[in-house]
Amino acid sequence: MRVTTAFNKMLGLEGASVTGVSFGPEGIVVALRRRARTLRCPCGYTTRSTYDTRHRRWRHLDLGGQRLWLEADVRRLRCPRCAAVRTEEVPWARPGARHTRAFQDVVAWMAQRADKTTACTLLRTSWEAVARIVATVVAEHIDDARLERLSRIGVDEVSYRKGHRFLTVVADHDAGGVVWAGEGRSSGTLGRFYAELGPERCARLEAVSMDLGQAYKGATDTHAGGARQCADPFHVVKLANEAVDKARRSAWNAERRHGRRDRGPLGRTPADSHARWVKHARWALLKGPATLTDAQLGVLEQLRRDRSVLYRAWQLKEGLRDLYCYPDVEGAARHLEWWLAWACRSQIPAFVTLSRTVRANRARILAAIELGLSNSKLEGIASKVRLINHRGYGHRSAAALIAMIYLCCGGITIELPLR
Repeated sequence: MRVTTAFNKMLGLEGASVTGVSFGPEGIVVALRRRARTLRCPCGYTTRSTYDTRHRRWRHLDLGGQRLWLEADVRRLRCPRCAAVRTEEVPWARPGARHTRAFQDVVAWMAQRADKTTACTLLRTSWEAVARIVATVVAEHIDDARLERLSRIGVDEVSYRKGHRFLTVVADHDAGGVVWAGEGRSSGTLGRFYAELGPERCARLEAVSMDLGQAYKGATDTHAGGARQCADPFHVVKLANEAVDKARRSAWNAERRHGRRDRGPLGRTPADSHARWVKHARWALLKGPATLTDAQLGVLEQLRRDRSVLYRAWQLKEGLRDLYCYPDVEGAARHLEWWLAWACRSQIPAFVTLSRTVRANRARILAAIELGLSNSKLEGIASKVRLINHRGYGHRSAAALIAMIYLCCGGITIELPLR
């Protein structure tokens, strides 16, 4: 059997035949000849008219521990659709790529499951090549089909770099995958998603879950006014925890100021020990009742006996958490009205401010309870995004990280070649 025949059988390249094989310091170089006479532009236009011919090389999967390169003469054509001179499409590589389709699929498959260093070491390529390949593969798989059946979506922000650098991530509540990601966390960032979605598909949205910020709310009001907005329960309870912590710090500072006024001849006051005790009560106030230790339960009991303002703050926080235990929205609405009245007359500044925020978002909070929507899937996706960013030791640009998010969290399935 001739060498060219053997390589034809081993490579199994469609639309080309092996004309020569050479061995050199860079590896194995296989020369190819195209069988097709018709030129095909990446846009789909076909012609027999050739503009010129170029010699090109592509990196293929290793063979016998050696790097394998494919070489062929490719033609260029003048495409009237693109209004430019384009290189013809070849069956073994994606348009404009310097790696074969099989090599790129293996790189993308490994990037889904391992860090870039592992992929680079095993396939003997560079980090920059892996980033370009991931962007190319994602661009081929991501299309408008992922936006067609959207009805309930969640929106959240993810920090990916120091200096307040954020990404906005949109996920499908029904499918569970990421459908869109963009740099920034402003109203304009989410507005770009709605512009890509289009007016007709925006009109089909039924519900959008988000945090209590005004940026995402403003963009949703403008582009998808018919969708019901749901306030994420996690962010609501987070605001209650922040209010408890503000009340604790205020109580601690008040005790310290009182201690300075009543300082004795030795420089110590009973208020000093009490201030330190209040300061160390933080986790007893913030943790849920089911996870409290015996010592933390003792702290709460002591606060109750002292009729401390911190115990009332803890009760208010737990009362707001109980809102999400109601199975029906009518009971939740009555509980919310009772809680708002209690928080308003509590005379705790942090909870008075929180009550105003909750009252302004009352409809969004009750909508989340009625529809059973939260951003829990978004929080899980945010953890994956941070893991992707960490195992890549950071990314040079937001676009590179967004491509990895689509690849790992966008429901893209990569089939290994010759499997």
